[in-house]
Amino acid sequence: MLLFDSLILSLVQILQILISIYTWIIIISALLSWVNPDPYNPIVQILYKLSAPAYALIHKIPTRIGNIDLAPLIIVLILQFCSILLGNFVGMVL
Repeated sequence: MLLFDSLILSLVQILQILISIYTWIIIISALLSWVNPDPYNPIVQILYKLSAPAYALIHKIPTRIGNIDLAPLIIVLILQFCSILLGNFVGMVL
C-alpha cells in the first residue's frame, strides 16, 4: 500500500509541475502578444504552438471585453483550479 501511495503522490506532483510549466507558457505568450515579437524566432514559434490548443478551446466562448482578451486569464484560472483539485484529490485518497 505504501508503494501505491507514493506512486500516486509522485504522479500528481508531476502533473502539478506540468500544469505550472504550462501556466508560465500561457503567461509568457500573452506578454509576448503585447510587444509583437519576431514571428520567425524559434522560441516565439514554440510558445505560440504550445499555447494554441488552449486558446482554441477558450476562444469558442466570447472572451473579449472591448480590446482586452481575457482568454489567458481564463486559461490560467482553469489550470490553477486543476492543480488545486489534484492536490485535494491526493489529500482525500491518501
